Amino acid sequence: MKSAALLSAALPSVVLAGYDGNLNYHSPSRRHPSLGIDIPRIKLSKRGLEARAWDPAELEFTHGVASGDPYPDSVIIWTRLAPSVENDRSNVTVSGIAPLYNHDTERYIKASPNPICVQYQVAEDEKFSSLVIDGRAYTTSDIDYTVKVEATKLQPFTTYYYRFQVCDSDKTSPVGRTKTSPAADDDVTGVSFAVYSCSNFPNGYFNAYGNAARKDNIDYVIHLGDYIYETGKGKQGQDARATNPPGTIFTLYDYRTRLAQYRTDPDLALSHQKYAWIPTWDDHEVANNGYRDGFSALNNTEDSFLKAGGVSVDQRKMNAVRAYFEWMPIRQVDLDDNLRIWRNIKMGKLLDLVILDTRNYDRSITDLGWNSNYIDRIRDDASRSLMGSHQENWFYRQLSESSERGATWRLVGNQLVFSRIARAGATLSGDTWQGYRANRNRTLAHLYNNAISNTVFLAGDSHQNWVSDLVWQDEKPYDEKTGEGSVGVEFAGTAVSSSGRAGPIASSNRVSGNLVRENPELQWNEGYYRGYYELHVSPKEVRAEYYGCPTVATRNPFEISLANFTVKAGTNHLERSVGNGTVEAGALKGGNVRQTNVTLNTETGTWNITKFEDMYIKY
Repeated sequence: MKSAALLSAALPSVVLAGYDGNLNYHSPSRRHPSLGIDIPRIKLSKRGLEARAWDPAELEFTHGVASGDPYPDSVIIWTRLAPSVENDRSNVTVSGIAPLYNHDTERYIKASPNPICVQYQVAEDEKFSSLVIDGRAYTTSDIDYTVKVEATKLQPFTTYYYRFQVCDSDKTSPVGRTKTSPAADDDVTGVSFAVYSCSNFPNGYFNAYGNAARKDNIDYVIHLGDYIYETGKGKQGQDARATNPPGTIFTLYDYRTRLAQYRTDPDLALSHQKYAWIPTWDDHEVANNGYRDGFSALNNTEDSFLKAGGVSVDQRKMNAVRAYFEWMPIRQVDLDDNLRIWRNIKMGKLLDLVILDTRNYDRSITDLGWNSNYIDRIRDDASRSLMGSHQENWFYRQLSESSERGATWRLVGNQLVFSRIARAGATLSGDTWQGYRANRNRTLAHLYNNAISNTVFLAGDSHQNWVSDLVWQDEKPYDEKTGEGSVGVEFAGTAVSSSGRAGPIASSNRVSGNLVRENPELQWNEGYYRGYYELHVSPKEVRAEYYGCPTVATRNPFEISLANFTVKAGTNHLERSVGNGTVEAGALKGGNVRQTNVTLNTETGTWNITKFEDMYIKY
C-alpha cells in the first residue's frame, strides 16, 4: 500500500505529533528554530504542494538501525528511510544559483520533498508478538531523512527489540536490539561495556566493532570519540576505503556524507544494531585539535575563511554538530545548548557513568602545531580549562553527588589520557590534560579532598593502550609496588583502526618498556595493536579485558586477548599482581610479556597464532 505522506491543509494533530516526535527536527534547539529546523516553515511548505503518496518501492532503509542513551524507562532508536543513499545537500550551492536552505518561501517550497511517514515498534521479543509501544513519525530531506525517536514506557535494565516500517506497508527495517539502564536505586549485580575510540575509515576495517558484537557478552557500547575523521584519503573507484567526500569536509552535506559512509561498514552497523550506544565526540568529528575559537588547520582569520571555501569556524562547527546529532542515537540533554554532549547516566546503585567533552565545548587554546612553545609556557595557567567552567563545575558536582548517593563506582568517559605520561628529555604534549595542568590538579584535588573512592577514568584518542593508577605526582605519596596513595584507576584504549606506533611489534614493545620504567604509576602500555577493551563492573570489582586485532587491512573476525586487569572496590588502585603477571604485548610493570607471532596463511585466508610460552620479557 502507498503511504499518505503529505500534510493536509488541516494539519491533523497526529501529523503534528509525527514531526515533533522525530527528535532531529529539534536539533540543535527547540527554543531557537532559526539555528536548526523551523518546523512551522516545513509544515507550511507542505501545504502548497500537490498531494502525493510515496510508493514504498521508492524508499529504502539505507543505513540499518541504531539505539542509544539508555534511561530506565526509555531509549533512543534511530534509522534512515530515504529515496536515495545520497545525502541532502542543504547548505551546498545548487547549479551556482542559491543554497537549498534559505528564507525565500517559494524557492524553499520547491526544494522541499514530501514528508515520509515512518512507523516504529518496540517489543519484548524478536517476533514482535508482545508490543510495548508503537507510533508514527515523519522525516524529510531537511534532516537528511533520518528518524530519531525516544521509545518510552519501558522497564529498567530490560532487553527490547525494535524496528521501523514504511507506514501502511510491509517494507520493514532490520530488527534492532537494545537495553534500558537500571533505575537509580536498583541493586545490580553486574553491567558490562565495550569501549571504543578512533575509527578511521580509510585506515582499515572496523573489525573491533564486530568482534565484540559476535561474542555478545556486554550490555552497552561506550564510544569515546573520533567516530569519523574529517580529512580525505584515497581515490573513489580505486581504493576500497577511499573517503566520501574525497577531500576535507566543511559543509553540512560533507559531514552527513562522511557519517553515512562510515555507517556502511558492516561491523559498525552490526554493533549499532545489537547494542545501545553511549557516545561522546573527540576532535575529528569536527576537526583536528579543536578549541573554542578554531582548529589546528582552520583559525578565525580571513585567510582561513577563504581557504575553507567560505565556511567560518563557527559555521563548520555547527555543520558538524548538526550532522552528528542527526546521525547518532543520542539525546540532546540541553536543547538550548547545541554543543552540550556531556551528561550523566545512573546505572542502579552500581555506577554512575559521567561522559565529558574535553575538546569542543569551551576548551582554552590548545597546541595547534605552530604555537607549541607558547602552550608549553602557559600549561600551569589557572584560567586554562579543558572543558570550560560550566562543564567543569558540573563534573565535580557529579562526582560528589554520585559518592553521596552511594553508587559503588564512578566511570568517567573522556577523550584524553588523564595520567601524566612523561619521557626523559621529551616535551609533554600540550593537546592533552598535560597542557591544562591546573584543570587536572583541580580534578585530583576534588577527588582526594572529598575522599571520593572507586573512580575509574576511561580514555581514547592516543591510539595506544594505557593502564595506570591515578596519582597526584609531587602532591600525594604513592607506592608503585603496592598502589597505596592512588586515588583511582585509568583504562585507556587503542584505536579501532587509526594508526598506532610505527614499526614491528618488537620495537613497539621496547618503546612501551621505556615508558613503563620511566612512569611509576603506569602499569601497562601497548601501542602495536588496533582493538578495544571490555569493562565488566560488579559491586566487588571492575575488570578490564583488552583485545587486539591482528590486522585491519582486511575484514576478519580474529582477535588476541592482550591483557586483563582488575581493581577491587575500595582499593583505588590496580590489583597486584597486575595483569596476572603476564600480557601478550607491550610492557607490564613487574610482569612478563609473552612473545606472540601472528602470520597470515595466504592460501587459506586464516591466521596462525603461535605463542612461545618459554619466551618472556620482564619489565
